[in-house]
Amino acid sequence: MRSDPPTSTLPIFAVSGLTKVYRTGDVEVRALNGVDLALEAGEMAVMLGPSGSGKSTLLNIVGGLDRPTEGSVKFKGMELSGASDRQLTAYRRDHVGFVFQFYNLIPSLTAWENVALITEVAAKPMAPGDALALVGLESRMNHFPAQLSGGEQQRVAIARAIAKRPDVLLCDEPTGALDSATGIIVLEALARVNEETGATTAIITHNAGIRKIAHRVFTFLDGRIASSEINETRVKPSEVTW
Repeated sequence: MRSDPPTSTLPIFAVSGLTKVYRTGDVEVRALNGVDLALEAGEMAVMLGPSGSGKSTLLNIVGGLDRPTEGSVKFKGMELSGASDRQLTAYRRDHVGFVFQFYNLIPSLTAWENVALITEVAAKPMAPGDALALVGLESRMNHFPAQLSGGEQQRVAIARAIAKRPDVLLCDEPTGALDSATGIIVLEALARVNEETGATTAIITHNAGIRKIAHRVFTFLDGRIASSEINETRVKPSEVTW
């Protein structure tokens, strides 16, 4: 696997002083507390840390699902933190693919049809069959979710996310509901997508072993990035110790 993070003149994301505060009555929770971060186009980043450390909040903000209390988020130089709801909707539609722990497939639709829903609204989609082939499901595209294993359903969710040809793939605990063997298959699909499409890929996980497949690893603690490191030698998903 490619060891060095891709480089470009402009990072895909430039995050500066990012703070997110949730308030309920007199109670204030600082989910993010002055985070600075840059992600390069085409790199794979893994984000580690305990629950409540700010990982998901960061992904929600850079993905345009939430807004910061303070700070700046730029996507390819475009400021997101002051964008309108309409601008954020267009940003999510045209540039971002999401993969969550739970697959959120429509039970009454086949794998092909679940992916086709996205391609109907995307500006430059790939064919649903091509997206499913990229994650190794070309032989299962006419099956319904109930006829698929958990790992296969997650790979359909990945195919759905990438079918719009996003610049960014944001994955929140994509292997969290899977056993080790199935999780490795899902990681292989993500690694293949990153390599073949060039989508910047960020993976949130509690599994420290997954860090070895990334170009860079960010460790979160108490709403801050406690450390970041570059993997000098990356490993294939099949070599990850669960």
